[in-house]
Amino acid sequence: MPPEPPDPFGWLAEESARRRAAGLVRTLRPRSAGDALLDLAGNDYLGLARHPAVTGAAAAAARTWGAGATGSRLVTGSTALHAGLEAELAEFSGFEAALVLSSGYAANLAAVTALTGRDTLVVSDAANHASLIDGCRLSRARTAVVPHRDPEAVRTALAGHDGRALAVTDAVFSVDGDAAPLRELAAVCCGAGAALLVDDAHGLGVLGEGGRGAPYAAGLAGTPGTVATVTLSKSLGSQGGAVLGPAAVIEHLVNTARTFIFDTGLAPAAAGGALAALRLLRGEPDRAARVRGTARTLHERLTAAGLTAARPDAAVVSVRAPSPEEAVRWAAECRSAGLAVGCFRPPSVPDGISRLRLTARADLTAGEIDGAVGTIVRTAPEGAFAPATPVGAAPAG
Repeated sequence: MPPEPPDPFGWLAEESARRRAAGLVRTLRPRSAGDALLDLAGNDYLGLARHPAVTGAAAAAARTWGAGATGSRLVTGSTALHAGLEAELAEFSGFEAALVLSSGYAANLAAVTALTGRDTLVVSDAANHASLIDGCRLSRARTAVVPHRDPEAVRTALAGHDGRALAVTDAVFSVDGDAAPLRELAAVCCGAGAALLVDDAHGLGVLGEGGRGAPYAAGLAGTPGTVATVTLSKSLGSQGGAVLGPAAVIEHLVNTARTFIFDTGLAPAAAGGALAALRLLRGEPDRAARVRGTARTLHERLTAAGLTAARPDAAVVSVRAPSPEEAVRWAAECRSAGLAVGCFRPPSVPDGISRLRLTARADLTAGEIDGAVGTIVRTAPEGAFAPATPVGAAPAG
């Protein structure tokens, strides 16, 4: 008998063993309907994902237009809902035009790849989201990765470059919830003749007047050199993404962005739900202030208890864990106590430090905040607490 051919996926066992040894195994955990967990793990910042107006609009859109878009936006996938969402999203955020895609990931890939090329220099923050990183890789442009939140490093990278250039940054970084210095970055880009692309996934609905987003708050919305991307799956409680910018940029993306041209359009239900959520936000602008206040309260309470938490600039609160294994155990014990929290470990964190990631919500009650803080502190591993400052010693930093 001929010998058995080698297993082409035999190498996967070794990779799996390596992940297990490092404590980095990830598993899917399907949610059940009516899950009683208090959710500080998802990104429903404004508490709109289950709002009756949003779910009702999504259901009505599905009944009217069908369960799916049936084709790409350039064929059959555009509806009146998509056009209305684009118009209202652009107007709300202060940009000239918008283009809706099937996800925030697709929006970032579209913007980066369509606005660059082999002759372009892309300057990317070291802590940018994976979708921006993948966009840089797919663009085939020369990419300079610069230190986190460092406008002077961006200036240095752009100096002497002759040709098209694009700086890309998260508005609010998803791991620690810290904000980019957008005004300073815009000034650097303007001086160098470069464009600025801002991923505002965690800013829309949270930052700026009434939640209009980080570019609006920084005075950059609608400026000729600024493009923003957003997701509809966080503050707007739906699904999908969009690119916002000058009309000429949006027209260029319609004709050149592969994740727009060759992808099935966003489902009508998602477009209808996002549009309803946007209108709710416009009618209740205090939701943005409430979520920011809740994030500050979580940070203050957790640090007062001795945990090391990053000061939030938006809705994300990051709490350091001693190790990947301890982070997993900590998150599991929180879940057993009725609290869902995020667990970020390498390679998802660029600095290699494991964390619990908490997301504030505008609809959290004082009692729910008390319960969440108590659970996190009670289940924390000993190594998560900052060492006490000796009497008479100056505080660190």
